[in-house]
Amino acid sequence: MKQYFFLVIFFLAQVSIASTHTYQIGDQEAEGYLALPKKLKGKAPAVLIVHDWMGPSSFTQKKADQIANMGYVAFTADIYGKGIRPKDGKEAGALAGKYKNDRLELRRRVRAAYDVVKTLKEVDPKKIVVIGYCFGGTTALELGRSGVDLAGIVSFHGGLENPTPDNAKNIKGKTLILHGAIDPFVKMDEVAAFQREMNAAGVDYQFISYSGAVHAFTLPSAGDDVSKGAAYNAAADRRSWAAFTAFMKEITQ
Repeated sequence: MKQYFFLVIFFLAQVSIASTHTYQIGDQEAEGYLALPKKLKGKAPAVLIVHDWMGPSSFTQKKADQIANMGYVAFTADIYGKGIRPKDGKEAGALAGKYKNDRLELRRRVRAAYDVVKTLKEVDPKKIVVIGYCFGGTTALELGRSGVDLAGIVSFHGGLENPTPDNAKNIKGKTLILHGAIDPFVKMDEVAAFQREMNAAGVDYQFISYSGAVHAFTLPSAGDDVSKGAAYNAAADRRSWAAFTAFMKEITQ
């Protein structure tokens, strides 16, 4: 049985209510973060946010607040489970790799968060969008490939590899891929394979590449050393967010 625990925080200028939200992934507890718009009339579109390989963080919470301030319900997924947070890149790589190598389990874990969003009384279940960062971008695509009802899918510098290309035909929502043009971790052959499978499946998708941007270009914590393959890029961050906001307006009208 799912248990929900709410810690209510009031923001005077932006989000009216934000709360921690404990939910179940099978027998395991997970901890999400729910942000609601300040003025909510009726049911609203919702955005499910999936974290990068370091797990849920202040970054994903801030994104949830920002999205709620745009008038949407926002909820952050916890793929790893409550209290499971990598200490460094080595631990994060092992943990993210575990789920990237077991796509059915990855889908099961993100589906648990999706089910929370779908049943929230504030949410229009026909207007749910999933977005993700890095590992979260891969996870967002896997949720779409599983065939659930989504209005949209957005990947910010996510991995595009797909061990089951035929599953692209299960994607029901419009898809937006925001990609670093010189990302060394998502090579051109991976990009080409992704576009082939999406074209073959007839998915309505956009693919935007940002020049000079590598992996993790929206994450200030990635630093600015492009030679490492992961670095923050202010221009790509700003442009990708503008593309996301335009996409949201298009699919939630």
